[in-house]
Amino acid sequence: MTESGSPSERIAAELRRRITAGELAPGARVPSTRRITQEWGVAMATATKVLNRLRAEGLVRAVPGVGTVVAGKPAPAPAAARPREPQRGAREVSGPVRQRDVEPAGARRVRAGGERDLTRERIVATAVRVADEEGLAALSMRRVATDLGVATMSLYRHVPGKDELLRLMMDVAFGEQPLPEPPASDWREGLETVARVQWRIYRRHPWLASTMSFTRPVMAPDAAAHTERSIAVLAGRGLSWEEMAQASVALAAFVCGLAVHFEREAQAEQDSGLSAEEWMDQVEDEGHEQLMADPERFPMFDALNRGPEVDLGLEALFEFGMARMLDGIGLLIEQRSGGGGGGGARRTTDK
Repeated sequence: MTESGSPSERIAAELRRRITAGELAPGARVPSTRRITQEWGVAMATATKVLNRLRAEGLVRAVPGVGTVVAGKPAPAPAAARPREPQRGAREVSGPVRQRDVEPAGARRVRAGGERDLTRERIVATAVRVADEEGLAALSMRRVATDLGVATMSLYRHVPGKDELLRLMMDVAFGEQPLPEPPASDWREGLETVARVQWRIYRRHPWLASTMSFTRPVMAPDAAAHTERSIAVLAGRGLSWEEMAQASVALAAFVCGLAVHFEREAQAEQDSGLSAEEWMDQVEDEGHEQLMADPERFPMFDALNRGPEVDLGLEALFEFGMARMLDGIGLLIEQRSGGGGGGGARRTTDK
């Protein structure tokens, strides 16, 4: 396939057409790399090439805190002319702030309607979209306000700060995919169902796993429902309350810990322009794999490299790790119940 017919060129041509036709005006945001992958069904590396093409042609430019926009609009006003976000523990303002002191006069009429319609739900939905499309690093109160067309300070009347915004985003993400009812009667099926729902949630929202904490958990009801369900399916199996809680949290922590790599891989693809497969091919082409194939120092790696191909992708690791954790919980149940494990040794088959 010629370059002119490659997916990246075809997508770039479509965005170029939208810009030249005025469908995307100067200063308007163009689709992010993640939006391009979702809209056109291409890899992150391809989406990155698209935006790089348009930047090289001078059609778009990157604006910190906003994203990639159509070139031609004057640079944003200096930060000193914009309302400042309050720091944690500090008062939002030290004195009266007049609208005309922080916003251009022409912007007040545009933003007035947006502020009247502003709700906590709209703020959270916009924040989730920004994080989904561009990653958590792109999220800020100012960025959300920009996308909503309102003053940054107006957000604080609905959400106290970014920490609370993240909590609300987390609860929305978990609430999108509720646990099935009624709960499974078999403990293993019940735990597996919870783990799979969590995996789907993290895959849908790659930023989410990095916000989770199992030592200082955030009080998000829809997220807490997962621990509630896991403990409930283990109840009556002979385990102590501590064992049930630890088993539930350990399984959730495994899923979350592996899911962290969704966001890291997306960022790595955006930064390098290479998918995981393309990156590995490049490493092999450069001969770096020889560093780990020294049979004297790394005999296991050497043997592994000589054997059949091994799947170490995130999906394969999730399936293997979840099954082994459930096997272990099953052995514990058998020990506590004197041999009746309720299907603890059964293999995972539902993928």
